[in-house]
Amino acid sequence: MARTVAEKNPGEYGFDDTSLRAMGGEPAVRKLVNHFYDAMESNPDAQRIRSLHPATLDLSREKLTAFLTGWLGGPARYNERWGVIRIPQFHGHLPISPVERDAWLACMQQAVDQMKIDSAFRSYFMREIARPADRCVNRASDESISAGWD
Repeated sequence: MARTVAEKNPGEYGFDDTSLRAMGGEPAVRKLVNHFYDAMESNPDAQRIRSLHPATLDLSREKLTAFLTGWLGGPARYNERWGVIRIPQFHGHLPISPVERDAWLACMQQAVDQMKIDSAFRSYFMREIARPADRCVNRASDESISAGWD
């Protein structure tokens, strides 16, 4: 997501650490991720995607925080700890249809709505986060879920 200063347009997100700063820095990313997983655990429409995760979400919270920190233009925390991540390949063993993608995005929207961030950045973030979410879809909506995290 992060671009170089040479590609910058004034007032734009997505270059250097502008998106991370707009979010509120690493502590705000951690807060966003906690809101996200809290939404996943409490939203009945998200139970299918919750079932794809481990019983405890501590490591999932840590990994998503690390990933989003780098994705927003901050330090590459995920890469430092776990190596390079290729989103579709990483999630390839999970049955993700448009239904699961939409539930995931709904949880993220719920989390973003709880953040004290500018509305323009909120819209930008949700538009941009939908791209990797779309790339994780690997089956049609009518295929059943039978796998999860091992």
